[in-house]
Amino acid sequence: MSRTRTALLAAMALVAGASGTAFAVDPGGLGTAAVPCTVDYKIQNQWGTGFTAAVTLTNHSAAKSSWSLKWSYAGNQKVTSGWNARISQSGADVTAANESYNARRATGASVSFGFQGSHSGSNAIPATFTLDGVTCNVDDGGSDGPTDPPDPGGANRVNNPYEGAKVYVNPEWSANAAAEPGGSRVANQPTGVWLDRIAAINGAGGKMGLRAHLDEALRQKGSGELVVQFVIYNLPGRDCSALASNGELKADEIDRYKTEYIDPIKAILADPKYASLRIVTTVEIDSLPNLVTNTGSRPTAVPQCDVMKANGNYVKGVGYALNKLGDVPNVYNYVDAGHHGWIGWDDNFAPSAALFKEAATAEGATVNDVHGFITNTANYSALKENNFSITDNVAGKSVRESKWVDWNRYTDELSFAQAFRNQLVSIGFPSGIGMLIDTSRNGWGGTARPAGPGPQTSVDAYVDGGRYDRRIHPGNWCNQAGAGLGERPQANPAAGIDAYVWMKPPGESDGSSKAIDNDEGKGFDRMCDPTYTGNPRNNNNMSGALPDAPISGRWFSAQFRQLMQNAYPPLS
Repeated sequence: MSRTRTALLAAMALVAGASGTAFAVDPGGLGTAAVPCTVDYKIQNQWGTGFTAAVTLTNHSAAKSSWSLKWSYAGNQKVTSGWNARISQSGADVTAANESYNARRATGASVSFGFQGSHSGSNAIPATFTLDGVTCNVDDGGSDGPTDPPDPGGANRVNNPYEGAKVYVNPEWSANAAAEPGGSRVANQPTGVWLDRIAAINGAGGKMGLRAHLDEALRQKGSGELVVQFVIYNLPGRDCSALASNGELKADEIDRYKTEYIDPIKAILADPKYASLRIVTTVEIDSLPNLVTNTGSRPTAVPQCDVMKANGNYVKGVGYALNKLGDVPNVYNYVDAGHHGWIGWDDNFAPSAALFKEAATAEGATVNDVHGFITNTANYSALKENNFSITDNVAGKSVRESKWVDWNRYTDELSFAQAFRNQLVSIGFPSGIGMLIDTSRNGWGGTARPAGPGPQTSVDAYVDGGRYDRRIHPGNWCNQAGAGLGERPQANPAAGIDAYVWMKPPGESDGSSKAIDNDEGKGFDRMCDPTYTGNPRNNNNMSGALPDAPISGRWFSAQFRQLMQNAYPPLS
């Protein structure tokens, strides 16, 4: 059980009067001092010499335009990284100050942030906190004994499953990669395993099934920790705004999704044989945001997405998957959260988060069934654009006015993922949630990678000349020409980010360049045709797709070779 202490001043405070007697003071009464602030400091996980903590600060005084919370440790605790606050430490004294996006705090408003730290010996919770120099609260005398360590059998989830663990290398993908010239340089990288139809559970087309992958994961695990990644991807009416990844289940087949797809997957994952594995599930990519951006009277609306919004089967399906898979103690559910070039605009950002909350509380699920979220799965958005900022102004115009940014509030995936995490926490998801960012195809290296900012003759020249992402439009998603491998998978790469992952296996096609008959329910989408001139979802631009592509999920040698050639960081 995690150790927690909420240090709150009582609403009726006892103070000593002049006569030496004690009397109660009503914080809300005239002429009395109200409790200025309360702090909930919670140790979430503790292991060896490390720990993570979550802090919630509530302001009970006048509204603030900025804030700074301070405390001191009695032991040798050291903060090593943090999120949702700028945290610094001098000796035993720690200061957590606001980020720009959570600076304003109204009376009664709360803000949450977290951090990772190190310690040896005891890890006592601080006795006193001050907000802008005013004491908030005192230690309530709760236990400061050690946290129970994670169960080696997987019964207790850790805060970040990727930390201190190897990640499963899919031998089938690895063999495809190694067979390409130069492919051995990346063939040992971990990638996600896609369960994109019912037959994939037991193995289809000669491929390994779920149990076969789990058995191989046990072999790779050895005596250490190992993460194995699965993509749960078979909603009824799947991929309503596109055709390349349409699935086998019709729009109204929610019962089949539950009984023939999710239930068998849960039964296998719950087998005690696999209890020592850390099983990460990416739940239903490219689904929920469609109900926000591609429905109703919007120019981007698609009739099939209106159908899925009306029947509720995306929300029901995701909720059911989270509920059932979340019952397995060593499963970590990460819900797909699109990417910045999809839901980074004001009218998409908060509504998408609210829809995720709706799905996470549907069909018996709770927000505690969600360990985190993943962005950029099967997409190409640059991790970090270093040559321009959303706050830059050029030739009298904001970067937001450029054709590329087009009034989006984010220019890259890292800034978006960190901000979206904060939004999700603010509406009720646990403060400990982490983000994953798929970096399998967003490297954008090679000779076309800009070395610095573009010219300042116009805002479009400035952005287009400096951006790493070389797509024609950020709405282009299919087998993009010029793309490269991105950052290699790694744990704890940035504040609030659990890992960079290659959930989409590089070299597996997004969809076919022309109609190809198949028995997997996958259609032909013109966005995968290099001659296509576009639609409202990419502002009627050319598709930017590579030619001669096979159906989605099939090996695409030309794409893989291009990804290696344009990798950033470059391959050695």
